[in-house]
Amino acid sequence: MMLNPLFLVAFLPVLLLALTLHEFAHAWTAVYFGDPTPKHAGRLTLNPLRHLDPLGTLFMFIVHFGWAKPVPVNPANFTHPRADLWVSLAGIIANLLQAVLYALTWHLLLHFWPAALGWVSRNILLLGIMINLSLALFNLLPIFPLDGSHVAKNLLPRPQAYRFSVLANATVR
Repeated sequence: MMLNPLFLVAFLPVLLLALTLHEFAHAWTAVYFGDPTPKHAGRLTLNPLRHLDPLGTLFMFIVHFGWAKPVPVNPANFTHPRADLWVSLAGIIANLLQAVLYALTWHLLLHFWPAALGWVSRNILLLGIMINLSLALFNLLPIFPLDGSHVAKNLLPRPQAYRFSVLANATVR
């Protein structure tokens, strides 16, 4: 199914947008909270090529599982005590918002302009919902280096958060 050209017409733009906005949201939020690291690394951009990991992209086509480049951040630069939580949630929120926008578009087209829901537009919208919800839910898992591990660390009481971080021994987002 992944090699079907018609499927790729719908799948590739949706996936690129989902990954790009997810990583951009991390970068923008980190910069907002005082860390210039993503900007200096050239990651405060909507250019998908800056966010794609070559191996992660290849794996998406071979084993149907892949990843984007993690956005580098330096928590020592944050100006707010909960910045790491918000930086971690930013990517998840970006994917949830995209899923809502795809669903809203589907609903509005179905209600006001059903003729516009042809094969390509219907599949783009459905893939947009599925891909973004999948990314958001997957990234909520409290496993390093996923965003959910940073969320869990920030929501746990300090002694448990420390043990959680030491056990995971992770520093990337």
